[in-house]
Amino acid sequence: MKTSLMIASSTDPWLNMAVEEYLFNHVSGDEMILYLWQVQSTVMIGKHQNPLKECRCEQLENEGGNLARRLSGGGAVFQDLGTLMFSFISDRELYNLDRQLRVILQAVNSFGINAEFSGRNDLTVSGKKFSGNAFYFKGRAALHHGTLLINSDLTRLARYLTVSREKISSKGVDSVQSRVVNLSALSGDITVDAISQRLQESFSDFYGRTAIMGDLPRNAEITTLYQKHSSWEWRYGNTPAFDIAFSNRFFWGDIEIRLSVKDGLIADAVVYSDAMDCDLAEIVASALQHIPFRKETMIASIKNCSATDGQQAMIEDISKWLEPKLT
Repeated sequence: MKTSLMIASSTDPWLNMAVEEYLFNHVSGDEMILYLWQVQSTVMIGKHQNPLKECRCEQLENEGGNLARRLSGGGAVFQDLGTLMFSFISDRELYNLDRQLRVILQAVNSFGINAEFSGRNDLTVSGKKFSGNAFYFKGRAALHHGTLLINSDLTRLARYLTVSREKISSKGVDSVQSRVVNLSALSGDITVDAISQRLQESFSDFYGRTAIMGDLPRNAEITTLYQKHSSWEWRYGNTPAFDIAFSNRFFWGDIEIRLSVKDGLIADAVVYSDAMDCDLAEIVASALQHIPFRKETMIASIKNCSATDGQQAMIEDISKWLEPKLT
């Protein structure tokens, strides 16, 4: 197995995400890459989230911040130079979430902190989150990336993120700020540089000798990916006019379905979700496109869409929830 480590020198969120996607597109069949990076003040949303619902975007940008949209699912996070991002990029055959998480936990626990994996995608200490994780798969490539709050400005996190009261209540806390903790508050020895060094050592412990990669040259593909990640179309997207909207929170995440109906037909369907499975929103939206706005037709189309076993349970949840709404 070939193992590589890259530490980005840039703090431009769109460039670093372009490099991450480039590495993902070109990872070889026997390769595991750990990519460490930081960004200036940025709210990063999941692939199928509505930015205007998740973030006070105007305030963020007026105060010099950036909005970014990642490839993976999950919820919105705030990052600044007090946050360290990590990305495990590998062939799907080498993907092992337990092993990858142990790389992170060993690095954090080496400072005398008792951290653990919790819920669907969080790393926590005494119930407080210091890391969110998300995942993306395409073809033979796998991506597992996440944040580490080291010394992040939690007041800005609370100011920019608009987490629903229902989601906060499900965590048993009063506010988004009370849910999270900086690792530096738990150990005075923890800095971004210190945790970065421990991560490099931990990665080598689990994966063996590691080649160090320098910054990639700004080639044509990275330039194209940068243009995508920095574009208004990718970050905000087109939100069509809609006539009907349904929203609900399931244990696996939030979902909002927006429909534009014309002459009894669904002319357009948009699905927003923070589900970790980022294909779910696309599957449901596709099932609702250009069909009659009738309960039987809509429910049947959703139930009959092509889905994996894991997705099928969520499809069933959505069908059961929607059915009484459409009577």
